[in-house]
Amino acid sequence: MKSIAAIFILILLASGCGTREDASQNRQDDLVKVKNSAFEHVDREESENISNHLAELAERVPQVENATAVVIGNLAVVGIDIKANLERSEVGTIKYAVAESMKDDPYGAEAIVVADPDITARLDEIAEDFNNGRPLQGIMNELADITGRIMPEVPADIIEPNPKNATEQNKEQLETDEKRNLEQKQDKQSNYHKDKE
Repeated sequence: MKSIAAIFILILLASGCGTREDASQNRQDDLVKVKNSAFEHVDREESENISNHLAELAERVPQVENATAVVIGNLAVVGIDIKANLERSEVGTIKYAVAESMKDDPYGAEAIVVADPDITARLDEIAEDFNNGRPLQGIMNELADITGRIMPEVPADIIEPNPKNATEQNKEQLETDEKRNLEQKQDKQSNYHKDKE
């Protein structure tokens, strides 16, 4: 009887190890392989040359008066100036024509084309800062301008960020023991700075 039990246990151990090995092989087959998407190093001069090249491609399209491109790593944004009296559908057609002109270019294939005069003016300022050796400052200034346009101005006295004594108002409704207990917890949580205010 003991030998049958020992054989049965050995069979269970052997079959358990075999199943475990198959599970690890299946797990390796399920791995997803992705392309390395890290930006390759592109120096400032090369970025400037690519920007000029993309702007020239855009300016070759009829009805594009001026074009500006900004290239950062693999990202390229091309802003185009067109005549102000065009219909919206014509603007879309011109943007499409500019995108088509860049489709086969290795640097312009993934470029973003915009025809908004405000964005194009901002791209001009960023490109100028890039050319003057201040790429980070140019981008940060433009992000600040964009944020300033989006965020409303609100007087500071309308919305008080942290009202003084906000937690003290509801404390008056508590009984004496609960109030004392709460004050001790608040003082401890503030690292004993609560009473110093």
